[in-house]
Amino acid sequence: MNSDLLFSKTPPVKLFFTAAMPGAVSMLASALYQLFDGIFIGHFLGETAFAALNFSMPLVIINFALADLIGVGSSVPIAISLGKGEKKEADNLFTIACLLIVITGALTGALLFAAAPALIGLMGAKGEMARLAAQYLRVYALCSPVTTIIFAMDNYLRICGQIKGSMFLNIFMSAITAALEFTFLYVLGLGIWGAALATCTGMIVCALIALISFLRGRMTLRFVRPVLNPWMIRRIVSCGSPNFLNNLAGRITSILMNVLLLGYGGESAVSIYGILMYAEGFIQPLLYGMCDSLQPAVGYNWGAGAYARVRAIERCCFTASAILSALSLAVLCLFPAFITRLFLPDGDAAFMAESLTALRIFALTYLTRWFSFAAQSYMLAVGNALPASLLSVANALVFPVLLVVLLSPLGLTGLWLNFPGSSALTGVLALGVMLWFGRELARLQARAAKRTMI
Repeated sequence: MNSDLLFSKTPPVKLFFTAAMPGAVSMLASALYQLFDGIFIGHFLGETAFAALNFSMPLVIINFALADLIGVGSSVPIAISLGKGEKKEADNLFTIACLLIVITGALTGALLFAAAPALIGLMGAKGEMARLAAQYLRVYALCSPVTTIIFAMDNYLRICGQIKGSMFLNIFMSAITAALEFTFLYVLGLGIWGAALATCTGMIVCALIALISFLRGRMTLRFVRPVLNPWMIRRIVSCGSPNFLNNLAGRITSILMNVLLLGYGGESAVSIYGILMYAEGFIQPLLYGMCDSLQPAVGYNWGAGAYARVRAIERCCFTASAILSALSLAVLCLFPAFITRLFLPDGDAAFMAESLTALRIFALTYLTRWFSFAAQSYMLAVGNALPASLLSVANALVFPVLLVVLLSPLGLTGLWLNFPGSSALTGVLALGVMLWFGRELARLQARAAKRTMI
């Protein structure tokens, strides 16, 4: 379907099922490679390698953070430009963004490769775990110039109306990654670096497939001779800052948590934290996929001045996010033992007891997380970067660090309580943001009505 027709004419509920549901499946599929990563490493390489994986993962995500900033930051103004009928502007933004992603990927990859052992050591890892963590990180760093563009391609495909194409590409990436990782670890007996190489290879293959689609010139967005203006960079950075700050702040918090976990409970505590992150890695892509897949439609209609349609689309987004979060809460509370054994089937009784407690506490996060997540996505889609950034940093860094201090007398239990506590505080902040924005939107609608009467 033509993206203009899809975004501007399709009824909101139908648009949700046309765009958001495939988008959620797409993001889940793209995140499954991390799930396979954890399962295969936990089963084939053991608890030390699993702890090393989770210890290095914050740095791996930081490696993708700048590319994510550019990809998301360019998607919002591209969608708004298309809504305004400024096709040349959209193509230019798309081309510049792709070039910037490759350049920043090369620079951050080189830096992380050189600094990997030192960074892992500064985080408190020692011995075998530190060696394995550095190995894993360095493979991602080497492949960074090519792999970092894959997530931006997902956004650009959806802007072009290729929602199912994006979904199938992500499913293919997860399938090829799982097959390669099983082959490298189980068949060939490679170490933890083989797991990283399998994932990077799957990303590279799918990034090239996506790029070829755009190079053929049949998409809504096309590569053009780039014309760089300083305001473009500022606009990309402004719109991409919420996601970037969320990634960066979240990884800083993860590093802090890993350091504290090592002190409170050693490698076992780090492994339990890893299980929580994998559980979140299954739920959050569904939330993100639904909200993010609607961003092009919201941005397009915002640029076109169709404010009532924007609100109708967002109502679908908030409702679906609440339903998904309620289901996630139920699953985490009912099946904590199954989730634990999925990653580390050989844990002793003490490990299992602590993991079950952690998962049940962590499940409470989804009582409120849906609201702040949907609100942040809404603000980003309409180009309100400041409130989106505020929600992002508050949830990922400010409230977690505050609660680390306040809940420290509770030890490990205090660290598990950090998740639902941070989510609840961010939910209150999101309510204030939405009340403020509701008044702003009412003023915009009143102005639009006056112009129509004139």
